[in-house]
Amino acid sequence: MKRTIAEVILALALIGAGAFGWTNWKSNQSAKGQLTELQAASEEATKAAAEKEAAVKAAEVEMSALRAELAPLEGQAQQLAAVKSAMANGTTLADLEAAYKTQKNLSAERQVGLGALRMLTKGAEDPAAMEAFRKALQLSELGDRKNTICAAQIGLAAAGEKVAIMADCLPKGAKGDKSGHDDKAAAKDGHGKDDGHAKDDGHGKPGSKKAPEKHAVHWGYDGEMGPERWGKEFPTCAKGKSQSPLDIRGPFVKTRTVVTADYKEGQLKMINNGHTIQVNIPPGSKIRIDGVPHELLQFHFHRPSEEKIDGKPMAMVVHFVHKSADGKLAVVGVLLKEGNENPGIKTLWTHMPMEEGPEVTPEGVSFNPANLLPREFDFYSYEGSLTTPPCTEGVRFFILKTPVNVAKEQVAAFPFKRNARPVQELNGREITTN
Repeated sequence: MKRTIAEVILALALIGAGAFGWTNWKSNQSAKGQLTELQAASEEATKAAAEKEAAVKAAEVEMSALRAELAPLEGQAQQLAAVKSAMANGTTLADLEAAYKTQKNLSAERQVGLGALRMLTKGAEDPAAMEAFRKALQLSELGDRKNTICAAQIGLAAAGEKVAIMADCLPKGAKGDKSGHDDKAAAKDGHGKDDGHAKDDGHGKPGSKKAPEKHAVHWGYDGEMGPERWGKEFPTCAKGKSQSPLDIRGPFVKTRTVVTADYKEGQLKMINNGHTIQVNIPPGSKIRIDGVPHELLQFHFHRPSEEKIDGKPMAMVVHFVHKSADGKLAVVGVLLKEGNENPGIKTLWTHMPMEEGPEVTPEGVSFNPANLLPREFDFYSYEGSLTTPPCTEGVRFFILKTPVNVAKEQVAAFPFKRNARPVQELNGREITTN
């Protein structure tokens, strides 16, 4: 009996010990799981802390770099504040406007300067300042005035207008505004960088010598930004329906339009703008279209001729660019065929700059643009565009039927081997003839 009781007690003790052991084992397993979770959480926290520390260090480096960049800007801001304060009374602006009232036509440079002064004096919302910047852009489309274009575009952008700023006008690394204008840059047309109507590109690279690498050429006549790709940056060049130049062929429509030229002799002013040779004209020379005067702004050259007659180009063409008082453009084209030496071109070629650079004014040398005109003024006419980016439309072309001679050697001496845009689609336009 006692033995049985002892065995029962022993069994109960064993059962209790087993239960106790199993309970302890379960507790240990649970604790281990919690410990593993805590270790994982600790590792994640350590990793996150390391990442945050690295981010803080990167931010500190970036802040240091920004401080270094801001240092000179603070000085510029102080200078600008000083200039604004000096101009605040408006006396200088009033004096300048009074002086400019005596002049019929202000240059692009004077327009942009007037706009800047008005902005300093009156603020960015001043309508007259914006109008001056717009006029500067209009005039710059007819010449190689990159700095003026940049100033006008940046001025308009500063006033909150949606205007595309040429990449050359932006600081390194900045991105241009793709909105607004289809002129990117206002590129001009002398054909492009040059101007022939806007700003011209005679290729971007002058003949035998390498042009100075002053800035990247945004478009040209070959390569990555040749005419077939202008539309990528200048939409009108691709989507416009009245583009120039044209292959001039019949049938023609008769017109009674009368065009007469009244060109004056003046100081010779020439520029190689990296796209063409352009001659800037002092005030006084003009054509009249049905009696309406159009001031001659400049003329420039293309090789070969941009226009074709019945599918055939000529050796070169001269484009005379005019503008009416209400801002309408008219281009007279004179085709140059190989033949005898041209005395007028001989004078120009004697003084033309072979490398891209600023305007040159040969001392004591004058020139009359009429020296490049044929005796007859019969013409073909059509509504077209600038023949270079931004390819702005609304330009009236008059291509004279009678070509003028140019010697083969004179053609070869022109510093641009090719600076002509291919002919464009007619798109239902009429070509008229007088």
